[in-house]
Amino acid sequence: MKKLFSDIRTWLAGLSFRTGVIVAAISLLCYAVSFGQMLLPLSVAAKGVLWTVFFGLAKAAQYSALAILGKAGVTRLRALLKKS
Repeated sequence: MKKLFSDIRTWLAGLSFRTGVIVAAISLLCYAVSFGQMLLPLSVAAKGVLWTVFFGLAKAAQYSALAILGKAGVTRLRALLKKS
């Protein structure tokens, strides 16, 4: 099992900076949907299910983006955000 996670992490680290930024943007979108759906006129159970699904997707995308970007990518992304 550890080898599988290690292989996945190695594969993610091999992806490009641009891919990491796109996955991070998807993470932000999932966070927005997970909390934004609370404004919809749905039952409490449906809201709970939607929140769980989208929040889980957001966390998965967040950690994937961090694995893709790595320390150098996060530093590069922060420098780009400070310029704008």
